[in-house]
Amino acid sequence: MRRTGWPGKARQAETPTRAVGLARLASFVPHAAACARERNRVVPPHDRVSRLSPYLRHRLILEREAIAAVLDAHPRDAVDKFVSEVLWRTYWKGWLELRPRVWEAYLDQLRRDRDGLAGTASARYAEVIAGRSGIACFDAWARELTETGYLHNHARMWFASIWIFTLRLPWTLGAAFFLRHLLDGDPASNTLSWRWVAGLHTRGKHYLARAENIARYTEGRFDPKGELDEQALPLTEPPLDLTPGPLSASIEVDTDLPSGLLLTPEDLAPEASRLSKLRFRGVAGGWDEPVGAGLDLAPAVVDFSRAAIADALARAEAHFAVPSDVLDEGDWLVSAEAWALSLAVRQVVTLETPLGRWRERLEQLDARLARHGIALVRVRRIWDSSLWPGATRGFFPFNEYARRQGRLDGLTRIEPSQPG
Repeated sequence: MRRTGWPGKARQAETPTRAVGLARLASFVPHAAACARERNRVVPPHDRVSRLSPYLRHRLILEREAIAAVLDAHPRDAVDKFVSEVLWRTYWKGWLELRPRVWEAYLDQLRRDRDGLAGTASARYAEVIAGRSGIACFDAWARELTETGYLHNHARMWFASIWIFTLRLPWTLGAAFFLRHLLDGDPASNTLSWRWVAGLHTRGKHYLARAENIARYTEGRFDPKGELDEQALPLTEPPLDLTPGPLSASIEVDTDLPSGLLLTPEDLAPEASRLSKLRFRGVAGGWDEPVGAGLDLAPAVVDFSRAAIADALARAEAHFAVPSDVLDEGDWLVSAEAWALSLAVRQVVTLETPLGRWRERLEQLDARLARHGIALVRVRRIWDSSLWPGATRGFFPFNEYARRQGRLDGLTRIEPSQPG
């Protein structure tokens, strides 16, 4: 007999709108306390977890909204596991923001590992990502990922461990495979989670998938006894400076200047930020095909982002009472520049984009706009400004930092007119 969860949560297709994300959050809240007991069970249709991550990843819903909703309905200790899971995403982003060299090192190693795929190694890699490794659980998860854009978090850990320590494939290629297909994939959480499994994030401390653990938490669906390397040593790498650097200063908006609002798929709830009270001449946003091609994103991931941007543009057009423009996907930079010039604005305002390809795109746009005397103002949410600086060590010190002196409670209660 299948245990029932909240109605339809895991079975319905992902619909990338803020309204659907908020509805999913509301349907999850009554069951949030049970998440602590059931969250490690990996049994389709995965109705024991929230499935909120694609909405949080694009900030169709906000971290503070998710945490506030469960804390309003349950005692803190009953939902501590869920709160921690949301905070992990913030921690990873803050950790990478303080150490951008780690992202650069990943991209460099990924290029080398891709260049090194040839002959037998290339054929074996193709078989593995097609779900034909010969390890039944791994192959099922590979197919589930490519078909649905989702994997249960526990399965992600097992998958990464098997990829690295049993199949002996480069971890960077596995991280890229995840980022290609996951609807909730982001550079920080994805890259650093793979480094953690490999034993590179906390040097010498790796995660080994064990057959007994898989059999237990898949409720006997899989039992790869004798198929896994459960004695593998952690990976090593050339010395990499992991000392946290300073966080760049947050930029304030000059409210006296004529402005345009620019949306990226990294943050799609401008009406739930301090931007909500500002006046703009127009709002624009759109997918960027070169960004998608550079990350080799799967069509489903691109389609999710496209639809999420369209939803955000419609909401912004209504909220700010201004016309919206969809930027040219084939030449996003030129289109964004032309849009700003057509509005005769002095500044283009956007919500801060974390480290990754979209950050690089905005830096390129900044240089283009500067030639016309137009400033690109990237506004960081108070959630990020308050919490990212605490990601100097491991997650547990960060968790304490987030909760210290009611800091987390305060951040979940800020109003949309504040820099949320």
